[in-house]
Amino acid sequence: MTAASRADAMIGARRAEATTKRAGVLAALEAMAAEGTPITFASVARRAGVSTWLVHAAGVREAVEAARARQGPLRAAGRQPVRDTPRVATDLALARAEIGRLRAERDTQQHQLSLALGSRMDDLAKADLVARVDELTRHNADLEAALARRQSESADLEARVGELEDDLAAARTSLRRMIRAENLAPQSS
Repeated sequence: MTAASRADAMIGARRAEATTKRAGVLAALEAMAAEGTPITFASVARRAGVSTWLVHAAGVREAVEAARARQGPLRAAGRQPVRDTPRVATDLALARAEIGRLRAERDTQQHQLSLALGSRMDDLAKADLVARVDELTRHNADLEAALARRQSESADLEARVGELEDDLAAARTSLRRMIRAENLAPQSS
């Protein structure tokens, strides 16, 4: 099994588990509404056996809020609707406004944190890249210097080879003359 197929299998299993948990929350909501049990985020999470984070997640939170709105405010003992007084309505409005403000602040901080982390990761990557570019630039300069030395040495050696070839040609010519002179010289016996 390849790494990609293992990853796909793990992702598929995680999605199936998430779907099962969300369905469990919705079933718990229906059961609580049918029984007339007061619906709160904590009680739904406890009844469904999931974390409170899940019941506050998008998609599930709306279902819980809708069930709470259908149920209306109930008294714990007599399960009679509580009459809204102006003070309770004001407190509720203020609490909702505070919750909205806190959620917006949380979202802003999460966004800033993700930007800061992304920037930090980019900086780390840039620092590594800058160091690698500097290293490659130094290595390239060393190679260029070595190439220039080798080319200079090659030119010197080619000039020396030319001189040695000229010397060899002169030595051969001189040797031929000596041999001819030796062969043409009168022989004394």
